[in-house]
Amino acid sequence: MNVMAAPTESPRPIPWLAERLGWVRRQTLELCRPLTPEDMMVQSCAEASPAKWHLAHTTWFFESFVLREFLDGYRAFNEDFAWLFNSYYQSFSAFPEKRLRSSFSRPGLEEVLRYREHVDAALERLLKAGAAEEALRRIELGVNHEEQHQELLLTDILHAFYTNPLKPTYKDPKDGGQGDEGTREQGGTPPPGLTAFAGGLRETGYAGDGFCYDNERPRHRVWLEPFALSDRLVTCGEYAEFIADGGYRRTELWLSAGWDAVRQNGWRAPLYWSEAEDAWSVFTLRGELRLDEVATAPVSQVSFYEADAYARWAGMRLPTEFEWEAAAEGRAVEGNLLDSGHLTPVRYGAGARGKEGKAPGTQPYGDCWAWTSSAYLGYPGFRPLAGALGEYNGKFMSGQMVLRGGSCVTPARHIRASYRNFFAPETRWQFSGIRLAK
Repeated sequence: MNVMAAPTESPRPIPWLAERLGWVRRQTLELCRPLTPEDMMVQSCAEASPAKWHLAHTTWFFESFVLREFLDGYRAFNEDFAWLFNSYYQSFSAFPEKRLRSSFSRPGLEEVLRYREHVDAALERLLKAGAAEEALRRIELGVNHEEQHQELLLTDILHAFYTNPLKPTYKDPKDGGQGDEGTREQGGTPPPGLTAFAGGLRETGYAGDGFCYDNERPRHRVWLEPFALSDRLVTCGEYAEFIADGGYRRTELWLSAGWDAVRQNGWRAPLYWSEAEDAWSVFTLRGELRLDEVATAPVSQVSFYEADAYARWAGMRLPTEFEWEAAAEGRAVEGNLLDSGHLTPVRYGAGARGKEGKAPGTQPYGDCWAWTSSAYLGYPGFRPLAGALGEYNGKFMSGQMVLRGGSCVTPARHIRASYRNFFAPETRWQFSGIRLAK
């Protein structure tokens, strides 16, 4: 298999890559620390995967695409793992049906952890021996792949705990969370401001010489009409007004497929919202919170259909992905990302301000991925990577919508202005929210 693992002009220096690899691998284990072995077996919806599977699959990626090809004399930990922990790479091997991953009681957690140690030791040997440039590129791709799974692991655990009748808490609410560590803006949340952009002929797509995914290239030109973008995400309190105004009952607000989804799934509010005695609560990785506790925090876990309907109700629209990128390009990557430790969208105005002097929620990054009105398609001239790694992004360019900006569970070093996330329009279990445009 002769493939280009990442469109990097030249591979990163080995010491830099070794440090980043070690950090990311340790961070994945740290995210699992609050979980019991039983927690790590749960797969509560078809889109999710058990935490134990995430631990194994991210390891499988390094073994399959780096060690088997580039480390002389490498011996696989278990030959069955080559297909057992394959996710969707059809040209690499067969793989089990995704919805059955929770039935993998074997291998046990201890064996999966030994698998990680086995592969980590082999990667260390490869780097010390002076890995080939292509191997270094693939290791960096594997690091970024594992960061994606760190985010997925947390979104999957949130769903698993939500479906548990006991409603377990992943992280103590008082441990660096919403609490009272910040201050609310005087008078509550101020109305969102709109920043105007002149439009015109703009370049979009990744422009650097470091790592990016193939779907961020080639850089190309797009024409933008003048537009305006909200300076913050829509809050839970604002979304509650949409609900109170009959938003889920008014057919004129919804796309046809969105209205079908509302009826078929019985949607009345975002995922993880519950109503009791005429009061809403929101389930988070820090447990159940009253709506008034999070009213000034960005609304999360909404589908593209819900975001689009809210925008129409508000007399606005969703931005295109190119408008979002034009507004974000050149801005510092800071905000409520995984590194902040909040693990849930924070109240508008809470906590310290960033380097740009902006309060949390007003940067383009963090809190929630912002749905855009753009379908997930290849850029002009896009070519997927050759071989099995070409299945990483290109095969999904149908029936998906683009999201931008990262969330409260996205590693800060993982996100950038050109980064394109994508999900089916009915997806709700991700940390996805709403930024309005005009």
